[in-house]
Amino acid sequence: MTKYRCLMCGYIYDPAVGDPRNGVEPGTPFEDIPDDWTCPVCGVGKYEFDPIEK
Repeated sequence: MTKYRCLMCGYIYDPAVGDPRNGVEPGTPFEDIPDDWTCPVCGVGKYEFDPIEK
């Protein structure tokens, strides 16, 4: 699965890890995260994330 980087702070969302502290279970693709989810580091929305090219 593709990882995504926050354009504001550099946080990387890894689908294998998810974001359990904010209700996103491990194994959740970025596309399946609720639209109201925000970066756990800086608080911006999903629209401020870009996929990381391999």
